[in-house]
Amino acid sequence: MSTPVLDRTAQTEHPVLDVLADRWSPRAYDADAPIDEAKLSSALEAARWSPSAYNSQPWRFIVARRGTELHREVVSTLVEFNQAWAAHAAVLVVAIAETAAEDGTPNTHAIYDLGQAVAHLSVQAHSDGLHVHQMSGFDPEKVREIARLDARFAPTTVIAVGDLGSADALPEGIQKGETAPRMRRPIDETIIASA
Repeated sequence: MSTPVLDRTAQTEHPVLDVLADRWSPRAYDADAPIDEAKLSSALEAARWSPSAYNSQPWRFIVARRGTELHREVVSTLVEFNQAWAAHAAVLVVAIAETAAEDGTPNTHAIYDLGQAVAHLSVQAHSDGLHVHQMSGFDPEKVREIARLDARFAPTTVIAVGDLGSADALPEGIQKGETAPRMRRPIDETIIASA
């Protein structure tokens, strides 16, 4: 079954790289397509080489492939809305911030640096033809239990990764958002001060 190609290119106010304009967050994943391991490895490599303060690299990832017990456990941490579509993704990646060093020293920039790592992962994955959707709707404490994480590690987001599927396969209430126009606040409403 071929998936219809949607043109989801952002209508930007200023020129940006094609990969940034084309990147979007689908919920329709091909439930039969296995992950391309080379592309997944490249996405994780891009995250590894993202910038971090003092080169502390305060990010960790749980990589759960569809069909494994770990994938089922990660799906169980998602809110019901996300479970309805994310379970079909070939991979669920849990992004974790290392919020303190082993000696307990707080890392106040960990969340920021993790965000950069996930952004790099997302752009590399999209450039290679994978699709990524980041979610905040999950239970971090359940993830903490599954992975037996120390308190200094904070599960921050779950990321669906895989091949694009058909929006028609989504639950009816989710289908509309898959094809709706992409919108963003104008730049002049985003910049608080400029000189």
